[in-house]
Amino acid sequence: MPKIHLLNSRLANQIAAGEVVERPASVVKEALENSLDAGATRIEIDVEAGGAKLIRIRDNGSGIAAEDMSLALARHATSKIASLEDLERVSSLGFRGEALASIGSVSRLTLTSNAHEQGSEGSSAACEGREMEVQLRPAPHPRGTTLEVRDLFFNTPARRKFLRTEKTEFDHLEEVVKRLALSRFDVAFTLRHNGKVIHNLNAASVQAESRRRVAAICGPAFIEQTIAIDAEAPPYRLSGWVGLPTFSRSQGDLQYFFVNGRVIRDRLIAHAVKQAYRDVLYHGRHPAFVLYLELDPAQVDVNVHPTKHEVRFRDGRAVHNFIFSALHRALAEVRPGHASAQQDAATTQTGDGMAIDTATGEIRSQSTLAWGAPAADRTGAFSRPYAQSAPSAAQVNAQLHGYSRLHGLPVAESAEEVPPLGYALAQLKGIYVLAENAHGLVLVDMHAAHERITYERLKAARNQAGIRSQPLLVPQSVAVSQREVQVATQHSALFQRLGLAVEEGGEECLVIRQIPVVLRDSNIEQLLRDVLADLIEYGSSERIEAHMDEILSTMACHGSVRANRRLTIPEMNALLRDMEETERAGQCNHGRPTWIQVNLDELDKLFLRGR
Repeated sequence: MPKIHLLNSRLANQIAAGEVVERPASVVKEALENSLDAGATRIEIDVEAGGAKLIRIRDNGSGIAAEDMSLALARHATSKIASLEDLERVSSLGFRGEALASIGSVSRLTLTSNAHEQGSEGSSAACEGREMEVQLRPAPHPRGTTLEVRDLFFNTPARRKFLRTEKTEFDHLEEVVKRLALSRFDVAFTLRHNGKVIHNLNAASVQAESRRRVAAICGPAFIEQTIAIDAEAPPYRLSGWVGLPTFSRSQGDLQYFFVNGRVIRDRLIAHAVKQAYRDVLYHGRHPAFVLYLELDPAQVDVNVHPTKHEVRFRDGRAVHNFIFSALHRALAEVRPGHASAQQDAATTQTGDGMAIDTATGEIRSQSTLAWGAPAADRTGAFSRPYAQSAPSAAQVNAQLHGYSRLHGLPVAESAEEVPPLGYALAQLKGIYVLAENAHGLVLVDMHAAHERITYERLKAARNQAGIRSQPLLVPQSVAVSQREVQVATQHSALFQRLGLAVEEGGEECLVIRQIPVVLRDSNIEQLLRDVLADLIEYGSSERIEAHMDEILSTMACHGSVRANRRLTIPEMNALLRDMEETERAGQCNHGRPTWIQVNLDELDKLFLRGR
């Protein structure tokens, strides 16, 4: 027997199936992508036993002509690409032509389709994991396609043993449907498991309907506590929703990122998002987001992974910097009364008004604040008006008018003129400031709030005056690789801008001659190595800025008002006004909330009013 021989078609198909078909969820992913590529606007998914027993997917797409049915089940047969140029600008979700052949090799597959606009004439093709012997027959079917997959892995018992419980397999399958439903708001999806409807998502044509779908998939708490993103810097556009820093998660389980409609998980993207939240996220927490990046298909390679979950950008550094800057700016502008937050922050949380949900451990939103808009003007699918027991605008005016006169404060002529954080009432235990605004009670952690204000001012002063540097009395040599020397030379301008003078000292040596004054007590060698690692991996690095920010944060912490310091009413009001003008004022330097809002309806519940 020769040492090298050709694999038979059955074995080749099953090897390919090992790459494409990991579990029932994999089948659903491939089939749904085919339906979307076929222009379907309505897709129905029926599964039994978590998908191991039956997966049936029906769409109203363009369908498959009778003469193409046998080819549809052949390996490397596709209608989506025909040349290398097509491969370099892939705009479809699937394109390899392996999915149906791979699925058919490990299941009992039936494909029924009709490509005609009129009539019910269609055709059906079936195969049962053998040598892909396709059986063709006429079959009535409306325009579109139905894929039926039964007894997954029936002919590969070893792989069937690796399937988990029915619930686990269905959870994976449901997640696939969620991702694709988030990628295509214009398509209606219905998912049934063992005859029970799990999701019935109508097609969305306007923003409010899209938000409703996001709420159905990610939960109403997510959409109520997010910032809408729509940033563009040609050739890139980023849109979607990012969670407020106070709506963080213990796991990274609510993170969806789409590139040209394709859901991906990419280290470069994850790093850019993480860096954008660096200053505002509590330690160990994870942000939540649903984001869509659009760019020229020629600028991204989707053919780097069998399941197409990973992509490679032509200019990864530019993509990283664009995403970071767009999110960083959006998060910076989230502060009381800022207009950019109005569109999505004008919502009301449920619960007891506490910042931390003691049952789940999740940090809740601060989004109940009016954000400068009167309650009566706030509209949208998820906003709700004042509770019936809330006072009228005239009553609020009268209360605040009298209060203002008592304390010598500016008189607000109408409820609309009440500042977002209102006016101070008192101080509690030398720790918290209590204030009244048009919506009820505001509680402020005075140290956390002042810490953020001081921190942002220190950063602004540094940025305005530039980074002060000092030369080292004895230059420091650092042994590195040749690759790291090349990267340091390529990014010398970056180091200079950050106040760090780094020169080539040999083929495998760098010399540090000057460092930022604020980093004089830091481990500058380790910092340099970390920066070089980032530059190699992501094409950019914010480690030096992050380290300097950590030092400024510590300075701000020590320079802020401490607990048990008594503040006067004017001092408290000055703190509230500063918060309204300060970027990222919703969190302290460590990511803790600086304030919470307790609405009047929540207070009424505590006292059983209106019952």
